[in-house]
Amino acid sequence: MTGLRLGPLLRHLDGSSATVWVETSRPATAEVRCADGSGGSAPTFRIAGHHYALVTVSGLTPGSPTEYEVLLDGTRVWPLAEEPYASLPPSVIAPPGPGAGTRIAFGSCRWASPPPGEPDPVGPDALDALAARLAADPAGERPDVLLLLGDQVYADETSDATRAWLAARRDLNDPPGDQVADYEEYTHLYYESWLDPRVRWLLSTVPSCMIFDDHDVIDDWNTSASWVEDMRTTSWWRERVLSGLMSYWVHQHIGNLSPAELAADPVYAAVRESSDGTDALRAFAAAAEADATAARWSYRRDFGRVRLLMVDSRAARVLEEGRRSMLDPGEWEWLRTEVREARGACDHLLIGTSLPWLLPHLVHDVEVWSSVLCGGGKGPRWARLGEKLRRAADLEHWPAFPDSFAELAEVIAEAASGPDAPATVCVLSGDVHHAYVAEPHWPDGREPRARVLQLTCSPVHNSIPQSMRLGFRFGWSAPARRLGRLFLRHGRCGRPPVSWRKTGGPWFGNQLMTLSTHGSSAVLRLEHARTRGRDGAAARLHTVSETRLSD
Repeated sequence: MTGLRLGPLLRHLDGSSATVWVETSRPATAEVRCADGSGGSAPTFRIAGHHYALVTVSGLTPGSPTEYEVLLDGTRVWPLAEEPYASLPPSVIAPPGPGAGTRIAFGSCRWASPPPGEPDPVGPDALDALAARLAADPAGERPDVLLLLGDQVYADETSDATRAWLAARRDLNDPPGDQVADYEEYTHLYYESWLDPRVRWLLSTVPSCMIFDDHDVIDDWNTSASWVEDMRTTSWWRERVLSGLMSYWVHQHIGNLSPAELAADPVYAAVRESSDGTDALRAFAAAAEADATAARWSYRRDFGRVRLLMVDSRAARVLEEGRRSMLDPGEWEWLRTEVREARGACDHLLIGTSLPWLLPHLVHDVEVWSSVLCGGGKGPRWARLGEKLRRAADLEHWPAFPDSFAELAEVIAEAASGPDAPATVCVLSGDVHHAYVAEPHWPDGREPRARVLQLTCSPVHNSIPQSMRLGFRFGWSAPARRLGRLFLRHGRCGRPPVSWRKTGGPWFGNQLMTLSTHGSSAVLRLEHARTRGRDGAAARLHTVSETRLSD
């Protein structure tokens, strides 16, 4: 009998349709059957010996939640009958109704939780805690969508259990050692992360949007042109990066797309039409790795009157010194077009980027300074030092691309200005292992009509050393701002086009932010995962801050 290996994951959802992702043990026809009579089916496709399906569910009724089950070749495989699944509520698809508010939970950076009964070295998992709350009160408040803003898996920082599995497969003395090397090993990371029972149930019943960051491939992925050149000289990099892009396309990217976008996607068509889609997907990944313009990982999602523009700030980079840009020209044009089309069409505009736009002031200034050094502005010796510093200190956020920082400021100002501007324009980010709210201000009386905010939340389940906590706290301070000006003066760097101040945080710990909107009003809540005992099953989310962003 064909079994369900991973999933189901509820991905795209609008008023009348949804997509549900599964991995199966053998080729099969996957069917989603809803209690209200809606449903859909799709044959599996094959990638590197694994079988997947993305089922489009149609006929949903807006505002009417419905339970669903998954069948493979006519046999029900979800919900599972054994514990702990039998104690969890049924998975539901809850299409939004007209005029309803929207709750968007978001965060980034999640290590997989350890097996039940084992101590958790980084504390309780915020996704586990969210799942526990929803399971305890299925009719209570729940997110309408979960945004995972990068580092869904850690290809370069594997767990003890994964290292043991890798050691049984190959010699860890050979590169890349205890990091993942190929597609099969990537699938193991997704199993480890998404087979956690509560998280598996959560992802089956709350729609999700995802975007990669560096650890989905490797730390500091695409930091600079010389970084890429160095990686391409190794014996293992090509297989690693192609496998990372292929596994991301399968497990994350296609679920971000609407049924109409899937129907128009030539790669999705080629993979599904082939008896084995591995070669077609590998060719696509190779083209995307060689040329940033060959693939678009960015996408748009609408949730009622809330619009999300999820921006690829990792793979779309232009890295040539003198032309460095966080986004290639095609991505910039896509973003500008989407921003213009959002005018008058939404009450809240969200720009998702795994890397924060606004950082602690000292971090920002050091990154701008390092970009001048690396570009040769202080001579070749400083350029070599700058590159070493850039890699060692992870200086590769938006300020490390100063022209792109300024260009995004202009795009945001355009989005937030004029009589048809939304109530808020929020940049949603993760990556930096703490949470904060920052608010920019434009000089010369150019303050936009909408309220503009940088909302940063990470990690969902990870850690940060005490030294970095102290560093980030200092980075926001007045002495740090004065120190940052010294770096800017040394590099002869101009002032940024906007100023900003921190209006919330910094907060540390495993956490999630939730943005709740209704009409033009917006409320932001930050919650920490905490436990009173040693057992992660006792983890609960506790509200740390709740702030009204707009009325």
